[in-house]
Amino acid sequence: MLQNLSRLFRQDSGVTALEYALIAALIALIIIGGVSLLGTDVSKVFSTVANTV
Repeated sequence: MLQNLSRLFRQDSGVTALEYALIAALIALIIIGGVSLLGTDVSKVFSTVANTV
C-alpha cells in the first residue's frame, strides 16, 4: 500500500493534469468576471442608443 502511494506521488502526469486544470479554472474565472463587469455597461450603451434613435 505504501509503495503504491509513493509511486503515485512520483508520477508527473497527475501533477501536469492538475496544473492544467488550475490554469483552466483561473482563465474561466477571469472570463466570467470580465463578462459580468462589461455586461452591464454594454447593456446601458445599447439602451442609450435605442432611446436616442
